Amino acid sequence: MTRIDDIEVVVLDVLGTLVDEPGGLRAALREAVPAADGAHVEKLLALWRRHIEREQERIGGGTRPYVTTEVLDAEAAHRVADHAGLNDRATVARLATAGQRLPAWDDSVAALERLARRLPVVGLSNASRTALLRLAAHAGLRWHQALSAEAVRAYKPAPEVYRLAVDSVGCPPDRVLMVAAHAWDLRGARAQGMRTAYVRRPDADPPTSSDAFDRRFGTLDDLVTALTASPPDEAVGSASGSGTGPDRSQIRR
Repeated sequence: MTRIDDIEVVVLDVLGTLVDEPGGLRAALREAVPAADGAHVEKLLALWRRHIEREQERIGGGTRPYVTTEVLDAEAAHRVADHAGLNDRATVARLATAGQRLPAWDDSVAALERLARRLPVVGLSNASRTALLRLAAHAGLRWHQALSAEAVRAYKPAPEVYRLAVDSVGCPPDRVLMVAAHAWDLRGARAQGMRTAYVRRPDADPPTSSDAFDRRFGTLDDLVTALTASPPDEAVGSASGSGTGPDRSQIRR
């Protein structure tokens, strides 16, 4: 497999890319509302995700002051509880922290360990600092640095979140590879000059035919193999093509 050339640092999205956010939320909803059948759980999940999307849109558009994902998740949990007729306060409180107990995808932990032996690895997430810490501990994720969008009081795909990553790693953006399962996330990174690699995950946001990302992979293992297939100083031709601006029509997590 051909190596991706000239990469000094790999930045990975977390929610949906390294951890199974939809699956983890489904499990939490089933626990909170055990009488709900599969269709009802999907309706509750859609309600949760619509709330997160809408409120992050409002924050990005300047119509709501920034609040962390802990606040947004608590709001979503209460909306779900109201819809489901759930009145137990302890159950609702536990549901509000479901985003901190998401399972890693099957290949995430081992792939991160392989990658970290060759290149600096950074997690970049919309999750708050506290939520990101607890999520990483729960899922067993390991990296050299974890960055929360809370540091710039914005949510991806806001440009300042990607600039946070580039500024933190101390190298030109075209030497930084952004990895995500969400095309909207990669568009935002590409607009800031970062290299981009899409990794397919279920229930994420796949690229369109017009997306000019550097590479597309079926698994995270495939990506790591491409990054580590050759010595770091062995260059290959880089991908070309113009990117598009960030798409704000998808859930930003």
